[in-house]
Amino acid sequence: MMNDLGIPEHLIWKLNDFDNHQRAVNFIKQFQDTLCVYSAPVEQLYTNYDISIPPDDDRSLVILPNPYAYHDTFNNIGEHSVHPTGMHILPGEFFNKEGLFLTLRLLKGNEKVIKPVPLKVGLWALMKKETEEVPFLPVITKGDLRAFRKDSPSLHLHRIQPSKLSDRSPMEVKAIQRVIREKLKVYM
Repeated sequence: MMNDLGIPEHLIWKLNDFDNHQRAVNFIKQFQDTLCVYSAPVEQLYTNYDISIPPDDDRSLVILPNPYAYHDTFNNIGEHSVHPTGMHILPGEFFNKEGLFLTLRLLKGNEKVIKPVPLKVGLWALMKKETEEVPFLPVITKGDLRAFRKDSPSLHLHRIQPSKLSDRSPMEVKAIQRVIREKLKVYM
């Protein structure tokens, strides 16, 4: 399905829940070079894309895969292989700090607690904890950019589970893992 400008709906992210649309756009744009985008309706993973605002609609943003880098889009990535993590990236201002923070779900005794840690520290800890069978491969999807207290953005993370990409060749699975990791090196 396309909008009036001929842009597929799965590439348009609505910002109606935000009081400050520009703040949401600025927030998500800082991840353009570090997180891949997964689109469930077309089962594609975009590793090279731009984020733009349609000229006549400041209540939306558009994820535009680079049309000259078709090799940076992975096809036939089934929705069954992408799962929510329950983790969010939040601006440090929520914690009266600078920078970006990742909320980790931890066990404290018998209780689950959410602990905000600096994004770099959280990603490093998740990478260190992972195994070859269960690597941490974060991606974002439509709906992951969320309003927190109406005026502040947060970004929910999903993850790709390579073990569920059974219909992909081992070489393609390694390529997916490699490109997601390469983008994350900014934080390492």
